[in-house]
Amino acid sequence: MGLFDALRDFSLLTWLREERQSRRLILLIVFIALLLDNMLLTVVVPIIPSYLYSVDDEAAQSVRNHSMSPLSPSGTFQSIVSLYDNTTRLTGLSPQMSTAGPMTPAPTSVMPSQNKSDCPKADDQLLNENVKVGLLFASKATVQLITNPFIGPLTNRIGYQIPMFAGFCIMFVSTLMFAFSSSYTLLFLARSLQGVGSSCSSVAGMGMLASVYTDDEERGNAIGIALGGLAMGVLVGPPFGSVMYEFVGKTAPFLILAVLAVLDGALQLFVLQPSKVDPESQKGTSIITLMKDPYILIAAGSICFANMAIAMLEPALPIWMMETMCPRKWQLGVAFLPASISYLIGTNIFAVLAHKMGRWLCSLIGMLLVGISILCVPLAKDIYGLIVPNFGVGFAIGMVDSSMMPIMGYLVDLRHVSVYGSVYAIADVAFCMGFAIGPSAGGAIARSIGFPWLMTIIGVIDILFAPLCFFLRNPPANEEKMAILMDSSCSMKTRSYSTQGSSYQMGEDFDPESPE
Repeated sequence: MGLFDALRDFSLLTWLREERQSRRLILLIVFIALLLDNMLLTVVVPIIPSYLYSVDDEAAQSVRNHSMSPLSPSGTFQSIVSLYDNTTRLTGLSPQMSTAGPMTPAPTSVMPSQNKSDCPKADDQLLNENVKVGLLFASKATVQLITNPFIGPLTNRIGYQIPMFAGFCIMFVSTLMFAFSSSYTLLFLARSLQGVGSSCSSVAGMGMLASVYTDDEERGNAIGIALGGLAMGVLVGPPFGSVMYEFVGKTAPFLILAVLAVLDGALQLFVLQPSKVDPESQKGTSIITLMKDPYILIAAGSICFANMAIAMLEPALPIWMMETMCPRKWQLGVAFLPASISYLIGTNIFAVLAHKMGRWLCSLIGMLLVGISILCVPLAKDIYGLIVPNFGVGFAIGMVDSSMMPIMGYLVDLRHVSVYGSVYAIADVAFCMGFAIGPSAGGAIARSIGFPWLMTIIGVIDILFAPLCFFLRNPPANEEKMAILMDSSCSMKTRSYSTQGSSYQMGEDFDPESPE
C-alpha cells in the first residue's frame, strides 16, 4: 500500500496538477494543438490530388469500357472453349448472327513497372483536378474565415478554455471523416468542418499565450515556440501522409492523427478545465475598430500574402509535378519537406532575432524572399530542383509569421485595450484568407494560364507588398493609451520592440531591463 501511495504521489497527474497554472504547460498545450491541427491540414496535400485522380480515372475507365461493350442483348452470344485444340468458338442464338469459328486470343502486353496513377497524362481530366482540389483545400480556410469573427469576441466573454477544447472535439470528428470518406462530397465536408475546429484552437491558443505572456519580448519567444508546433505539423504532415498513403493506404494516417488528438484532448481536459467560464476582466476593443487600424491591417496583409504563396503551391504543385516530372506518390509529399524544415528553422531563429533587429525589417526581408523564391519554383526540372526554392519559401514565411504574430499583440497593447481574442481572430482571418483565396483562385489560374504564370503573379504581389512593412517601424500610440502609459499609478506593463531600444514604461517599479 505504501508503494502504491508513493507511485501516486510522483505520478504524472500529480505533476500536472501542480503545474496547472504554469505558463510553460499552457505553452505546451498550444504547441500540441497547433501541431496536430497543421498535421491534419497538410497530411492531405499529397493524398487528395492523387486519390481523387485515381477515383475519377477509374470512373472514366468504367464509362469507356461500358460504352465499348456490345449493344446486343445479353445472352446473344455464348463462348465454347474446346479442350481438344484450345480454341474458343462463338455460337449465336439467332440464325442471322450465328457464327462458329476460332477466335485468336488477345495479345498480352507487359505493362511498365511505373504505376499508372503515378505517371498520368496532361489531359483535361488532370487539369480539371486543379479546380476540384483547389476548392476542397480552400473550403477549410473559407469556413475558418467565416468563423473567426465570432470566436474572437466569444473568447472575451467566456475565456479561452472552452473554445480551445471545442476545437479539439471538432478536429477529432473531422479526422475520422477523412479516414473513412471515399467521395468528394464527404471529403469536402470533412475539410470544411476542420475549419471550425482550427478557428477555435488557433484564436483561443494565441489569445491565451498573449494574455499570460505580457512582456513583448517574452511574448515573441512564446509565440515563436507555438509557431514551431505549427511548423512541425507542416513539416511532418506531407511526408507522413505520402509515405503512409503509398505503403499502407488512405485511412491509416488519419487514424493515427485521431489517436494523438485523443491524448491532446485528455491533457486539455485535465489542465484547462474547459467547463469553467473565465471571462476577461475588461471589455476588449471591438473587432470592427481593430480592423480599421491601418497598422493592424498592414501586419495582417503580410501574414495573408506570405501564406498565400504556400497555399497556392499546395494544390497546384503536386498536379504540376504529375504533369511534368512523373513522380511516385510519396514524392508528391516529400517535395514540400524543404519548405517545412526551413519554416521550422525560420520561426525558431527569428522568434528571438526579430525582436533585436526590428520585426518590421524582418517581415520586409521575408516578404521579398517569399516573392523571389516563388518565382524560382517553375524553373525546376525535377524534384531536386524544387529543394532550394521551396526552402526559401518556407524560411521566408517563418520570418514573416514569427514577426507579425507578436506585433499584433503589441499593437493592441499600444493602441487599444489589452484583450487579445479579437486581434488574433484578425490574424487568423488573414492567415485563412491566404489559404482560402490561394487554393481556389490558384487552381483556376493554373488551369487557365498555367502553373508558371500562377507563381509569377503571387511572387510579384509579395514583392510589391513588402515596402509597406516599413510603416510598422515605429507605430504611434493611441492618445488615450499614451496617457495611461504616462500615468505612474498604472501597474500594467508593456515593452516596445523597436530597433531604437525605446520602451514604454508603466508603473514606477517597472524596470525595462528586468527579466521578470
